[in-house]
Parts: sequence; C-alpha cells; structure tokens
Amino acid sequence: MTNTQLDRRQLLAGTAALAGGLALGVRPLAAQDSGDIVLGGSIPLTGVFAFAGVGIHAGIQDYLKILNDGGGIKGRKIKYVAEDTAYKVDASVAAFNKITSQEKVSLYYGDSTGFSKTINPELDRRGSMIMAGASFATELNDPKKFPLQFMAGPDYTEMFGILLRYIAKEKPGARVAFVYSDSEFGRDPIVPSEAVAKELKLSVVEKIVTPPGSVDVSTEVLKLRRANPDFTIFHGYVLAPIPEFVAQAKQMGMKSQFMGTFWTMDNSTVQRMGDAADGFMGVMPYRYYYDKDGTAPMLEKIRQMRPEYQSTGYLQGFVTAMLMAEAVKRTLDAGKELTGINLKAGLNSIKDFDTGGLFGVPISIPGNSVPVGRIYRFDAKAKQMQPASDWIKL
Repeated sequence: MTNTQLDRRQLLAGTAALAGGLALGVRPLAAQDSGDIVLGGSIPLTGVFAFAGVGIHAGIQDYLKILNDGGGIKGRKIKYVAEDTAYKVDASVAAFNKITSQEKVSLYYGDSTGFSKTINPELDRRGSMIMAGASFATELNDPKKFPLQFMAGPDYTEMFGILLRYIAKEKPGARVAFVYSDSEFGRDPIVPSEAVAKELKLSVVEKIVTPPGSVDVSTEVLKLRRANPDFTIFHGYVLAPIPEFVAQAKQMGMKSQFMGTFWTMDNSTVQRMGDAADGFMGVMPYRYYYDKDGTAPMLEKIRQMRPEYQSTGYLQGFVTAMLMAEAVKRTLDAGKELTGINLKAGLNSIKDFDTGGLFGVPISIPGNSVPVGRIYRFDAKAKQMQPASDWIKL
C-alpha cells in the first residue's frame, strides 16, 4: 500500500469515526481524541536543503508505517501531514498555520533553526504539541526558552565536544583549527567550543570564516597552512568549500586530519569530495544504513523496506518520529492528555532507551538533546564511512 493510500484510508477512517461520534451525540473533540494522532511537518522537499528533506520525509513515513502496521499506540495511529517549504521560513510558517488549522496536531517537524525560533512563541501559546526538526542549533537546547522543542541528537556545540574529546584522547595537546561559514549555522558552536578545547588542553591555533558555499578558498588555505593544525574541523557547510579546502591543503603537503559535523556526514556527500574524501572524519549520532554489526535490528527493518542506501537525513527523520511516538506512548500510558507539557515530560522520562540500535548505545533525554555520537572515517576502498571510535556520551 502506498503512503498516499495509507493516508487516504486513515483519513476515511477518521471521518467515519467522527460521523459515528456525532450520531451518538458525542462531542467532536472526544471523537478526535480517540482517533488519529497527527504529526505535522514543514519539510523542504524542494530548494537548497531538498537533498536532506526528501530523506527526512521518507524516514518519518517509514517509521510511522512500522508503528501503524503494528497497531499504533494503544490502538491509535499516527497520521503524517506534511507541506513542502523549499527551506524558507515564511513558507514553513504558512505550512504550520495551514496544517494546524485543519488538524489537531500533537507533534510537529520543523525544517530549520529560523523556523524553530520564529514559531516558538506560537508553540508556547498553543501548548498543544511538541516539536523537533532538522536543526541541531545550540540555542534550541534550552528547556527554559524552548520548553516544547527537542532534537534527535547532539546540538552543534555537543558535536564539537564529541570531536574534541576524540582529538584529546588521540593526541593530547593537539593543535586544532575551526573553519566555518559566515552564517548563523556556521557561527553557532565556535565560541563555546573554544572554551571546551581549552578545558581539554587543546590549542585552537586558527579560526577561518568563509561565505557559505564559497569556491575560491586559496587565501584561506594559505592561512590554514601557516597555522599548521593537527586537526581541522569544518562546520556550517554541507559540501562546498570542503573538497576545495582539503584538495588544496593536501597539494601543499599539509597533514592535518579533516573533520566535519552531521550535515556533512552523509556517505554520498563525502563520496562527492572525490580524492579529498579518503580519511575524512566526522561525528554521527546514528549508525549508517549499511552497518551490519548485528546489534541494530531496526536497521534490518529499514533495509528490508528500502534495499537501496538511505541517507543520514532519512535516519534523522526516522529517529525523530520514533522519539515522538515514544513520548506519545508514555503520555498515554500515564493516562494523561496529549498536551505539549505532558508530551515533553513523557519525552524527558526516556532513560536508557533502545532505539533498535540506530543510536549505538541506550539513550536518555534529560533536556532538549541526545548528546551521543561516534567518530567515523571514510575508507576510499570500501567507499564507506566506517567507525573510528566507540560511542561517546557527553
């Protein structure tokens, strides 16, 4: 059955239940409360972030198919209602308003930091849902300012923290450089990560900022060469200008170990770096699609559903839907109403939770993030990102 057919069947079932409720004189709200639980989504299916949005969309749909085919949560199914936003904040807000005006939404997926910050006052005002999304912004990892939001992984500063802890263990006292885009995304973890580096007795010998997606980086590469770091961490990019940086640095004989953060770490993205990809490292909260170490039964299910490689964006969407569903389950098990505060309390009760091996260790969510990750290194012969560390918990 296609997702469209599934949605249509669920919609018809919901309409029939509502009609039956009205015939019996039951309030419409009561009928809705016992029907489908709605997960709304502002999803970038087109535009600059579509490469991730398409994967996220598929991951959410697949997890909900597994859940709903298994009977849902206490007999209730989760219905997914998404709109394309092209990764534009105004379009995301319009999608949110459209979906929430037509559905009783308990869960929402947002496409960007900009949207998450813009919609936050409205989330608080409504108090009817929790939200997660594509952003791992450090700012969002604050339960006081963003009480109804969370992220299905470490925030950007925590990603740097995982990388820096790995570096400190591999080479105590190492020289480190940060290369980042001149954007909110790029600047996010830089200042707090300098402090973390200092605590770990690492030297931040250079910080280089470039326009997002810049192509000519020859001047910046010379600066990097003069600084001579043992490790160089890129952040605030997806692909460009990382391959240009790495290729030019290697041509100059630099031996620095190059690293990235989550949105650079998709296996197909790293492969597109060409010769520069070999040995490239970075942090990932989840196992990769192709990981077959035998302790990830949920990956086996994913591979059965989709025999072709699925991106890190797919896994992020899948895990986000899983954690949202777990928050719903815990709220309903406690006999509580599906309000934003109750759902977030349910989410925050998650302790030592097994995601079917998608995270390599049991996870807890005491705040707004899941501060867990692993370092992977690209093996050019295998054409795969492969584990370079154990799972690191902050």
